[in-house]
Amino acid sequence: MLILASESKSRQDLLDAAGVEFKSVSAGIDEEAVKKEMRIAGQDSRKTSLQLATEKAMAVSKKYPRAFVIGADQILDLKGEWFSKPADLNAAHKHLKKLRNKTHLLVNGTAVVKNGSLVWFDNSVVKVTMRDFSDNFLDDYLAEAGEDVCNSVGAYYMEDLGAQLVKSFEGDYFSILGLPLLPLLECLRTCGELKK
Repeated sequence: MLILASESKSRQDLLDAAGVEFKSVSAGIDEEAVKKEMRIAGQDSRKTSLQLATEKAMAVSKKYPRAFVIGADQILDLKGEWFSKPADLNAAHKHLKKLRNKTHLLVNGTAVVKNGSLVWFDNSVVKVTMRDFSDNFLDDYLAEAGEDVCNSVGAYYMEDLGAQLVKSFEGDYFSILGLPLLPLLECLRTCGELKK
């Protein structure tokens, strides 16, 4: 049995498209509290994203000890400033104006846990450079994309209209969407969850 400790539509869509059978279960951890603790401890976004991913997987593993549980987290890091999901479209507008014409990092932590033990982890970073889009374009983008953008740390989805905000990226495309899919699939084959 395989469980995704996330209700992220992007992550679910990635696994679905790859033909992976899984169940999605919310981890229900206080992500902001974990981020705050990690900041106080002087940890960077890489260690924090991996800590969050591991805590999510561990929380769900307690309820489903026989299952392999995938935990994942993504932090948008703009020169040390961490972005959380925008609360509303107004906040999304502010986020995107801040990101405009700059390069930010999408820092991904992914962990696979079984019976409370860490089986595998990945910590990938993708550099994303936003183009110098106009205020009019930004207004039109948010009007068309709608409230869904508030479910993404950057207020954009690369697999959707958000691609028009981006000038370039360096790194793994799947990690932009929330999971390092190819290494994760290899892990699931090694664990016996997928055919070799």
